[in-house]
Amino acid sequence: MARDHLLINRDLWDADAANWVAVGERLWSLDSPEWGNWGNPDEGLSLLPPDMTGIKAIELGCGTGYVSGWMARRGASVTAIDISTEQLATARRLAAEHGADITFIEGNAETTGLPDAAFDFAISEYGASIWCVPEKWLREAWRLLRPGGRLVFLGNHPLSLICSPLDGSPCDRTLHRPYRGMWGADWTEVEFEPSGVCFNLTISSWMELFAAIGFDVAGYQEVFAPEGASGTRAAIPADWARNYPVEQVWQIKKPG
Repeated sequence: MARDHLLINRDLWDADAANWVAVGERLWSLDSPEWGNWGNPDEGLSLLPPDMTGIKAIELGCGTGYVSGWMARRGASVTAIDISTEQLATARRLAAEHGADITFIEGNAETTGLPDAAFDFAISEYGASIWCVPEKWLREAWRLLRPGGRLVFLGNHPLSLICSPLDGSPCDRTLHRPYRGMWGADWTEVEFEPSGVCFNLTISSWMELFAAIGFDVAGYQEVFAPEGASGTRAAIPADWARNYPVEQVWQIKKPG
């Protein structure tokens, strides 16, 4: 694991932010959310409560802020944190254009500096969920949530990682790395499409970590690419993603 993953990932997202502006604009404009790299419809996933009136919510690793926008539209009071100055610039602009009152904070989702028990709901879609050390950001989410609060996060399924070649070329149907002891992958020096440092665990290790922190598991979903999907996204071909789980959604709860 790279010791300075936060700096590596911050610099990556600052440099790549311009390439996510159009995606952010499209997702902000949707009437109903689409989730993950393959744009799965909200129906059947239901990551957000349909009515968030009176709910204090936080997005951990907000990027261009569209998830925060969806929550604000449903009535939530929203705080969003991200480590990338450039991504936050896009998020702030789009929030202003859509009339969304969101508090954006430039900072580290592993250590937000926000008060204890300040939120009812937390979410991360390809934010802290893959770019931060699981034990650190999950313990921070626990601290931020009130008793009875919920955390929902979506990220890569571990199977997609073990089927990804070590050189960064597209995912295939061969096991390229061990499942046992999985922690994630450092993509900073790979041959194809170098990027940052991402984190993942085996399914049993996620559950052990939740239990150690004190979270109860309220739900788990394995997500596939929709029928009719084509091309390659995030180095995963559509044919693979239609047949194997490309993403996972954890819904966990702080007892109380």
